[in-house]
Amino acid sequence: MPPEPGPAVLPNPRDAYPKPPFRRQEQPWPGLAGRMEPRPDHGEHSYGGNGRLAGRRALVTGGDSGMGRAAAIAYAREGADVAINYLPSEEPDAREVVALIQEAGRKAVAIPGDLRDAAFCRQMVERAVRELGGLDILVCNAARQQTRASILDVSDEDFDATMKTNLYAPFWTIKAALPHLPPGAAIIGTTSEQAYDPSPELYDYAQTKAATMNYVKSLAKQLAPKGIRVNGVAPGPIWTPLQVSGGATMEKLERFGGQTPLGRPGQPAELASIYVQLAAADAGYATGQVYGAAGGSGQP
Repeated sequence: MPPEPGPAVLPNPRDAYPKPPFRRQEQPWPGLAGRMEPRPDHGEHSYGGNGRLAGRRALVTGGDSGMGRAAAIAYAREGADVAINYLPSEEPDAREVVALIQEAGRKAVAIPGDLRDAAFCRQMVERAVRELGGLDILVCNAARQQTRASILDVSDEDFDATMKTNLYAPFWTIKAALPHLPPGAAIIGTTSEQAYDPSPELYDYAQTKAATMNYVKSLAKQLAPKGIRVNGVAPGPIWTPLQVSGGATMEKLERFGGQTPLGRPGQPAELASIYVQLAAADAGYATGQVYGAAGGSGQP
């Protein structure tokens, strides 16, 4: 008889990815993952897939980098066709995602545009529905973050841009998508540990994440009679372009993620399975939930 397999060799999560100190670096807003050092891991080489989302159709905002990119890659490898939205300046990152979706044998739809425009949000949804042949997964992930030491440093224009990107855009997008979503569909919002443990220098961003957590729970109750589930994902410090383009000090960037019990920031790939779980039909009893992944920090 063949020998019994030995115990699995598990990676130590403390050592699985780069730790601070990180190299000082800065990019103009909104930043590109492809120019970060080290490059974030979105699951390009690590995420497999088991057909959990076969035949599904997803729209992911902010799908060019960060958690949106990780979700888009995972969805395609689980059998879904995927439309991604991104700002036109993020085209280099978006092209990589489109290629990865197509390599998985799925249809990719690229929809560049600014979510701060209500008309664009409606057009984005209509295009996704038309080109995917329907829609049953909506991930409202795109976000704007800026670091300001004082509320006095937050201009009216900056505040307005953060609110429109992080709160108005999901409002407009969900309203446009809802008539197309069948029973069994899933809406997922990306919130943050900032929703319940806000940093002083993220005054505007943190309050939008608290509002995201709230709308997830409210909308879940509203849409449950229609059979549509609504959940949220609350990351901790994750290595994404937000960190190098949001105005953080170089000292903070060098130490990024080091304050967590695991001693490092998370990578987008480490949240991919959460987005899949919340979209999958076998998670049918999960609605109004917020799933955290914060390296042991900032939990409620």
